[in-house]
Amino acid sequence: MKQIVSLDKKIQSLYPLALASILLLGTTRLVFDGLKSNNSYVFQKCGRQIRAQQQVVVVSPKDLIDESCNVFEGNWVWDNVSHPLYTEQSCPYLVKQVTCQRNGRHDTFYKNWRWQPNGCDLPRFDAFKLLQILRGKRLMFVGDSVQRGQFESLVCLVQSIIPEGKKSLERIPPRKIFKIQEYDASIEYYWAPFIVESISDHATKHTVMKRLVKLDSIAKHGKHWEGVDYLVFESYVWWRYKPTINATYENPDDVQEYNVSTAYRLALNTWANWIDSTINPQTQKVFFMSMSPTHLWSWEWKTGSNGNCFNETYPIQGSPSYWGSGSSLEIMDIIRDTLAGLKTNVKFLNITRLSEFRKDAHTTIYGERKGKLLTKEQRADPKNFADCIHWCLPGVPDTWNEILYAHLLKSHQNIS
Repeated sequence: MKQIVSLDKKIQSLYPLALASILLLGTTRLVFDGLKSNNSYVFQKCGRQIRAQQQVVVVSPKDLIDESCNVFEGNWVWDNVSHPLYTEQSCPYLVKQVTCQRNGRHDTFYKNWRWQPNGCDLPRFDAFKLLQILRGKRLMFVGDSVQRGQFESLVCLVQSIIPEGKKSLERIPPRKIFKIQEYDASIEYYWAPFIVESISDHATKHTVMKRLVKLDSIAKHGKHWEGVDYLVFESYVWWRYKPTINATYENPDDVQEYNVSTAYRLALNTWANWIDSTINPQTQKVFFMSMSPTHLWSWEWKTGSNGNCFNETYPIQGSPSYWGSGSSLEIMDIIRDTLAGLKTNVKFLNITRLSEFRKDAHTTIYGERKGKLLTKEQRADPKNFADCIHWCLPGVPDTWNEILYAHLLKSHQNIS
């Protein structure tokens, strides 16, 4: 009997321990169940890191461009099956300057041409793969309004696979920032038409006719570029208003008239010094886009004519060596010399020649001037008002981004 009582006391003494164990197991179960919920605090804080470790970008052989293939040499081929890669209607982030159909353009052929390199294929653009590459990173386009078109093109190429509420566009002049919350990533644009500082650096209130460039000043811009994972630079058309340009160099009070080529070389030297002194090649990648061509004089591709790119509906074909007078070979040489002298590796994306053939793809009278769509009277005078500098979207800048995407895939594969 004493043994039974003693046993009962021992069992009773274990009750608190058993109860504590049950409570601990229940609490633990609740915590882990909570972790499974997308709404949990811990998941929101750590979930992206967990998924980043679980998901990888699979780069297949067909995604990689053969080293022997020059993607900048080739032909435009008609493709109304795979192109365009998006539509005006499907992308709410396009500005009026580039929505040619919405602005009244009736022909649509310009959207259905695909760039076909000689001897190889560009990888099919995969928005999911690009977002995986950009996970936790920033990609920034730096340049003028042509570069802004490339920024908008890339936003349109990826935005359709991002759920509503998981993406946003912010305007913080001189920047535009497209945020992809699910990937903790951003695609950005920074207005700097000369790359170096100038009196035209305000994103919306910038002078066009009077231009003054500070050829040795870049710090105000550069502080916004520091730490950006992928930088894509471009600067050309703003330099070409006249053969000379007012600028300062070393002495900010000494304004002189410089030959444009001389000024451009000095500006790129300033940029190059910033690149070599600031960029970390282990964590950052830098690209430089070559000049975007203009099609201001139709006599260059149609002997005896006296127009411009207005009413052109087909690319220039049958002239593989075509080179318009709006593209400066001297500027191209300056870019190549500057990049060759860098310690930091900067990838030169030479999109000029392939874009030279696309006389059909400019906004012409279906864009904006000074922030407003052309009036009926202005549209009736394409000789003076057609815009043969900017590009309709979807259109040619999408191809520039397909090429950029191919190089991002390649660089990602090399470091994976």
